[in-house]
Amino acid sequence: MLLRRLLPIIAVHLCVIGMPALAENQSILVASTTSTQDSGLFDHILPLFEKKTGITVKVVAQGTGQALDTARRGDADVVLVHAKAQEEKFVGEGFGVKRFDVMYNDFVLIGPSNDPAGISGMKDITAALVAIEAKQAAFVSRGDRSGTHAAELKLWEEAGIDIEDAKGSWYKDIGQGMGAALNAASSMSAYVLADRGTWLSFNNRGDLDLLVEGDKRLFNQYGIILVNPQKHPEVKVEAGTTFINWLISREGQAAIAGYRVNGQQLFFPNAGGERM
Repeated sequence: MLLRRLLPIIAVHLCVIGMPALAENQSILVASTTSTQDSGLFDHILPLFEKKTGITVKVVAQGTGQALDTARRGDADVVLVHAKAQEEKFVGEGFGVKRFDVMYNDFVLIGPSNDPAGISGMKDITAALVAIEAKQAAFVSRGDRSGTHAAELKLWEEAGIDIEDAKGSWYKDIGQGMGAALNAASSMSAYVLADRGTWLSFNNRGDLDLLVEGDKRLFNQYGIILVNPQKHPEVKVEAGTTFINWLISREGQAAIAGYRVNGQQLFFPNAGGERM
């Protein structure tokens, strides 16, 4: 009996790629980021997975912190998020079985075309943030404990700015997802840190432009984790493992690479841990 319970977990650790077809009408719940949902990635890859396996994937799109909390409660089978330190803590606390790299893209700094802080074309993200704070130019923060929010706070810190002390009426903390943050920035003519995937698929740009990109500190890695059935026996281990193995397989990685908006690739697969 014990061996039977351990086999699916062993399969994840060994990163087994071969996947037998499972019975139809199975479903799993994946807690993921708003960026994977708002970018349209799931609309592209999930039909391919469901056709192959018969497993339906239901997605709850939240900030990374909220998604990990959902998984801690046992309300998800798999998490796909983008804050590696938080993910490793989640696994270290025993809530996840094992973490796998899946894909990456990067963050970009978006802002109004009239660019009151004068940062357009900068390659140093911290210098751009210093200029925004000095000018007290409108800035929208997600403020939702997401991977993007965590990245933004880290960048303020690296810029030598204590944003809790420095923020005033110019700093808009909205507590919402990436799409909502971009909408807010569009309506306010404000700066905002966004993941490139959501920006490329975002239609309500108004006078917003991509102003700062290319700093290596803007690298944005995504990881996937099976929720630990030893913490939550109701976790659908076999179906969840099948989903993870498909995403990190050659077929799943090709599906990720094949998703494009207006000819531009939004995510870059790197299940081998390499930047392609």
